[in-house]
Amino acid sequence: MKKLVLAAALAAAASTATAGNLAEPVIEAPVVVEQAQSSSNGILLPLVLLVLVGAAVAAN
Repeated sequence: MKKLVLAAALAAAASTATAGNLAEPVIEAPVVVEQAQSSSNGILLPLVLLVLVGAAVAAN
């Protein structure tokens, strides 16, 4: 009886040790989310420069 239990235990251990297949694992590409930029970012710098030039002209 002990040999039967031992054989069953070894068979169970061997079947779980070789479970799986040899196929390559499928790895999904990470999702990249870009933040939306507002349209005012492109006009902000020229407006600031215009205000600074206007202030410099007004100071003279």
